[in-house]
Amino acid sequence: MDKYEVAEILNEIATLLELKGENPFKTRAYTNGARAIEALTEPLDKIVDEGRLGEIKGFGKALQEKVAALVETGKLEYYDKLKASVPEGLVAMTAIPGLGPKKVVAIHKALGIDSLDALETACKDGQIAPLSGFGKKSETKILEGIEHSRNYASRHHLDEAMLLAEPILDDLRAHPDTIRCSSAGSLRRSKETVHDVDFLVSSREPERIIDWFVHQPEVTSVLAQGDTKASVIIGRKGIQADLRVVSDAEFPSALAYFTGSKEHNIVMRQRAIERGLRLNEYGLFKSKEETRDPELRVNCATEEEIFRELELDYIPPELREDHGEFEAAENHTLPRLLEWTDLKGSLHNHSEWSDGRGTLREIADAMSDLGLSYWAITDHSKSSFQANGLDEKRLRQQIKAIAEVNQQLEDEGVDFRLLSGTEADIHTDGSLDFDDDLLAELDIVVASIHQSFQLEEKQMTERIIKAASNPHVHMIGHLTGRLLLSREAYKVNHQEIIDTCAKTGTWIELNASPYRLDMDWRHWRYAKSKGVKCVINCDAHRFEQAGHLRLGANVARKGWLTKEDVVNTRPLKELWELQVRD
Repeated sequence: MDKYEVAEILNEIATLLELKGENPFKTRAYTNGARAIEALTEPLDKIVDEGRLGEIKGFGKALQEKVAALVETGKLEYYDKLKASVPEGLVAMTAIPGLGPKKVVAIHKALGIDSLDALETACKDGQIAPLSGFGKKSETKILEGIEHSRNYASRHHLDEAMLLAEPILDDLRAHPDTIRCSSAGSLRRSKETVHDVDFLVSSREPERIIDWFVHQPEVTSVLAQGDTKASVIIGRKGIQADLRVVSDAEFPSALAYFTGSKEHNIVMRQRAIERGLRLNEYGLFKSKEETRDPELRVNCATEEEIFRELELDYIPPELREDHGEFEAAENHTLPRLLEWTDLKGSLHNHSEWSDGRGTLREIADAMSDLGLSYWAITDHSKSSFQANGLDEKRLRQQIKAIAEVNQQLEDEGVDFRLLSGTEADIHTDGSLDFDDDLLAELDIVVASIHQSFQLEEKQMTERIIKAASNPHVHMIGHLTGRLLLSREAYKVNHQEIIDTCAKTGTWIELNASPYRLDMDWRHWRYAKSKGVKCVINCDAHRFEQAGHLRLGANVARKGWLTKEDVVNTRPLKELWELQVRD
């Protein structure tokens, strides 16, 4: 297990101990241990191998033994027994917003509730509101949380699906019986969340591929297994993975079929019919009826050739949603989409000065080593006190500290620059946490909302428009505040905000955190048409989240964005020129 998987289990242990009413100091030891592990700047397995876990602050003998067992074996008997001793329903209840372990225990003790169904019934019967520390508003929020949890229970964040799929794809490519393979479905289209992960393989020995797939060590259960298809559950996250094996002649059409959205595929099939052909998962055929007769198959060795036969330019997978791609493909106006390697840096990130990890110099070294050109430090502002936001005095100290790091880098001949900045909270009236004089001293100003999400759409829109109109604000951060699979977006009028940004020259962020991916891809074509520039930002709180640049680029592609549409594809000198506001 890597450090994040270990930290996740330690946090789960803390939750389970709280649900059992254990000593809070014992519980806190696991929570603190998880934080310490996440903050490590060297591989956890290296520390374990060298017997240095005891050097980590707060790591006693028991915690050292448990972490070592997880790293070395991927298992922990103590965790398994503890998990078995707590009803699953109680753990599920802690995932409801506003229901921490203490409140779940209170409900359980008072009413004996140990499942989401029982909790829902109790809320509807008015049994929760009278309990100490709750009330009618809490009851309503719990019901909303239960509904939300059920709606998204089987969906997963895009990064989780990518992390699962890529090593499996690598192994499939290396399998001796594989001819071609690819991911498919919503993962290949870079949807913001996915239900399952689809794999497609061409092979002359499908049964061998299927047998290999269902016996992978990460597989926790096999849902179905046939001669050419299999479905399994993989990993602790319980993600469903589906594999289909076809002949190599069928591979291009199968890949197109299992990649496109339902709406996209309907149009593709209709275009084939209009040309006297039949398109299905088995091929493109010279037939008016459904068939898989190889004698009637049009020879298409690739997806590109299928599109060509249907008189279309090749449509990249991310665009296959029936959102205008067919008209563009007919008229040869499909854009050359952004590549993640075009990105030079990220303009919204955090450090240990607020709620991030890493010193300024550590961050500069890490990002320079990745080959990036610049990296903005935009720690939270003072209103985000829960995130250790900076006040005026600390922000000016940080500006000076960043300048000192940049001078060190220049003296050492390192072609990299940290940019000074802030993620300034937008108040309910649209004003910002800092006055204009201080904002003017910064390289980058991100204006974001972190509280008062309950405002009506008109108020929220006006609030953001006022912030976007401030001449010192370079961009609006995570426009709708959504947390995918966790918190719904607050309502805003996207068109009004985009129109304002077009007039003021304000950029809009595509926050590449897998929990946000905000602004949503569906609005970028309009923004692009108005000339509004995108900034793909990691919103990184630790070094590894620099990888979010790739995730953001995938979603930007889905929004039809090119290299020219994204400001942080520019070298630093050109970036300064783009900052000039009317």
